[in-house]
Amino acid sequence: MRLIGLAGWSGAGKTTLLAKLIPCLTGRGIRVSTIKHAHHRFDVDQPGKDSHVHREAGAEQVLVASSLRWALITELRSAPEPPLEELLTHLSPVDLVLVEGFKRDTHPKIEVFRAANDKPWLHPEDPAIRAIASDVPPPRDLPQAALDDIEAVADLALRYAVPWHS
Repeated sequence: MRLIGLAGWSGAGKTTLLAKLIPCLTGRGIRVSTIKHAHHRFDVDQPGKDSHVHREAGAEQVLVASSLRWALITELRSAPEPPLEELLTHLSPVDLVLVEGFKRDTHPKIEVFRAANDKPWLHPEDPAIRAIASDVPPPRDLPQAALDDIEAVADLALRYAVPWHS
């Protein structure tokens, strides 16, 4: 399994880029999984559903399964947020894991930058940034691709992804 991150400020277009990058990579025969860091409180469960009732009643984990998919929801309660390394152990083996967010972690990353976002570049302060996907040229000489050149971003992702072993 190999790993590469996409990091950037909120509004830079990470999710939009991933939505195009995933089918590009799978079209090349690469099996892809993703890990997304969410800020603050988020919920994948719906109030009124049985799984939500189980979780709200105090279950630490709720596994929901059907003939099409299964999902495991783990309630942290007062436990600390698990680090990326721990989260990766829960994934089934694939060729490439794309990590959205976790911009302060030390795994190799592609910085996603959009000038209209009016935020600073991350790469001058983050040595883990190996390449740039942007709508403007970066101030440093790093490998780069245009945000809308999905094939070139896919090439960067594959070039800079590193092996990860559980």
